[in-house]
Amino acid sequence: MLLSASLHMDSKISSVEILELGEKGREISSPWSSTILLVRLTTSDGTVGYGEAPTTLMTLPVKESLREVERVFSGKNVFNVERNVKEFYKHSFYLSKSMEATSALSAFEIASWDIIGKKLGAPIYDLMGGQINDRIRAYANGWYSNCVTPEDFLNKAKQVVKMGFTAMKFDPFGNNFDSISKKGLRNAVAIVEKLRDGLGDDVDLLIETHGRFSTRAAIEAGRALEEFNPFFMEEPVHPELEVGLAEFKRYVSIPVALGERLLNKTDFARYISEGLVDVIQPDLTNSLGILENKKTAAIAEAFGVPVAFHNAFGPIQTAATLNVDYTIPNFLIQESFEAFWPDWKKNLVKSGYKLENGYFTLSGRPGLGIEVDEKIIESHKVDGMEPFDENEPPWVVSGTYKE
Repeated sequence: MLLSASLHMDSKISSVEILELGEKGREISSPWSSTILLVRLTTSDGTVGYGEAPTTLMTLPVKESLREVERVFSGKNVFNVERNVKEFYKHSFYLSKSMEATSALSAFEIASWDIIGKKLGAPIYDLMGGQINDRIRAYANGWYSNCVTPEDFLNKAKQVVKMGFTAMKFDPFGNNFDSISKKGLRNAVAIVEKLRDGLGDDVDLLIETHGRFSTRAAIEAGRALEEFNPFFMEEPVHPELEVGLAEFKRYVSIPVALGERLLNKTDFARYISEGLVDVIQPDLTNSLGILENKKTAAIAEAFGVPVAFHNAFGPIQTAATLNVDYTIPNFLIQESFEAFWPDWKKNLVKSGYKLENGYFTLSGRPGLGIEVDEKIIESHKVDGMEPFDENEPPWVVSGTYKE
């Protein structure tokens, strides 16, 4: 009883630091290789926790939203995660529709759990029901920079397999957007066929569509790629076209994955219960953090739907996501950009998790389990908008948005 009282007495959030990190002079528009937004919380007894927010062409709006969340969380007991989140929900009128607001709130929620774990001397996964998965199968993303032709893709894919990955995701659609040309369709088919023939059936191929297509174009693309047995097709239609997903699933047998643009468990419950998705991909950094996504995974489990968390930003996000992966029985596979990050991002976290031979493992240390390199934070602080390339959207892998 006395221990509990003491813990809570020293658990007020006394300091909030909002950090934008990058590397000036070599940034490219893709967020997985450029900017990071972090929040660093400190409690009254000096315990520090880190959270992360996404930056896809909205760095400054999210940064301002972090300051709004700060007004609610400052001085609050860090242990009261649900209460603090609900308090912001009460004040944030557009939270259910604003990715800027949910992203900012997610960063504070993740940092809170990092502190809670440290104070209790336990990894977050032990506080979320304990470990059910011993190691986490990863799929590679970000590996296909500057790939345009089938030969480009296969040459790089072989290197990915040598790293130990047994699955990889890629976008074979070049600069086709909304519609797909006959040439674009032929090239996409040629790329996937080249990879299937060159890598064999034991490597899973995950098709990234980036929500770029109308319903008709998505169906054309999906039907053309079915014969290569993709693991799933991610965001086949524009994100607002929920009715298009139902139409896509009528004509295409490839499993549908989506979720990086859904903001809470209620959004996921709707998609799942209406049969619009086969694999959910929540992003902890924009869908209210760790506890909300544990709940989302439970909803999916009740419908027999597996979880493959979206994970495209930085190592704090990865550590948070892995802590949830460890605890969910319906875990499927985990996205990983780690091997293809710039050096500063690779080194931002000194230790805490490992990626070896295509599998993640966590350190088991308290909280997120990571050790952040404060020198890299200090040397890579930036302020401003992330890079912009008028010829290439920030959601593609660099050098691939070409005919």
